[in-house]
Amino acid sequence: MRITEKVVAASVFAMLAGCSLFGSKESKTQPVPLVELKNPSLNPKVVWKYSLGKAGNAVFTPALAGDSVYVADADGVLVRLNAATGKEAWRVKTGTDLTAGVGTDGEVVVVGGAKGQILAYDVSGKQLWKAQATSEVLSSPEVGNGVVVVRSVDNMITGYDAKTGAKKWNVTRTVPALTLRNAPGMVINGQNAYIAQPGGKLLALNVAGGLQRFEVVVGEPRGATELERVTDIAGTPVIFEKDVCAVSYQGRVACFDATTGAPHWSKAASSDRGVAVDQRFVFVSDEKGDVAAYSRENGANAWKNDKLSYRVLSTPVSYGRTVAVGDYQGYIHFLSREDGSFIGRVATDGSAINADPVVAGTNLIFQTQSGTVTALAVE
Repeated sequence: MRITEKVVAASVFAMLAGCSLFGSKESKTQPVPLVELKNPSLNPKVVWKYSLGKAGNAVFTPALAGDSVYVADADGVLVRLNAATGKEAWRVKTGTDLTAGVGTDGEVVVVGGAKGQILAYDVSGKQLWKAQATSEVLSSPEVGNGVVVVRSVDNMITGYDAKTGAKKWNVTRTVPALTLRNAPGMVINGQNAYIAQPGGKLLALNVAGGLQRFEVVVGEPRGATELERVTDIAGTPVIFEKDVCAVSYQGRVACFDATTGAPHWSKAASSDRGVAVDQRFVFVSDEKGDVAAYSRENGANAWKNDKLSYRVLSTPVSYGRTVAVGDYQGYIHFLSREDGSFIGRVATDGSAINADPVVAGTNLIFQTQSGTVTALAVE
């Protein structure tokens, strides 16, 4: 995750673009070493693995649709796999470096190119159309109700016809002076698209026409300097039943009514990742490496695991009786859903896990920055 300034001299921009928000902190607070788990109660097994190219500076989250999972890499490769077995159905070269993806509704598969190209394919791997965004695209496109929704780094949100690529609508939102250079997520649910925004705002738009349903504040900017006032929603909002939940950097974790935007609860938190939500809890991995569970009903703190400090954790995922989270060395940690204690661990390829995990039936799928896609199951 990096900070970029909206309008700035080239030399200053170069300095900021290469600067991690965590850079100074990591130099003072090293990631904690892992403690050996003696007699773990959970023994995850690797069901299958698949190798792609590296993600580079981008984040590619696998996209699940039916019995297929779609994955991509920075070199422009897009792949359809069987989610249960990992068997490759097809593999195409898009012809351009990629920075965003994958988005799919099970009929159209969409990725973003390095220069703002939007590339759409059908489920057989045939290219359907190509469009051009107003600037670089880092967020995975979302597909639903016959519309592809794309957010570019200038915070232009555009809806394209999923079959033809024709532009249907666009919505512009201002960008604060400093923002996180990351991939704020979007999710389509029913007739609405829920879009994470800079400045700690969560925007809900009607998918068909781009009309605003509501805009709510997750984290409000505070502090004397622009850096202290960075409060972007960094991860993907999550819809669970009638709730929409999100977390912001230097802000709060909060849940709202997904139809009206009415607030349910909020708690102070700071994360550059997203949230996970299940029937009982909302889970957050924060900037310090703590994993916390909050009551989905009222936001009460249920538990916190502080044994992974500064290990740069991924978004957590609720998976059966566990909560799983990846770290900067490619380890996947399994915590008890009830009290947050360690119950298992598995290694991948040694590279960071920045992408959101995906649950596909009984399989839990992670993609590393080096391009290893791993499906795990618990016996």
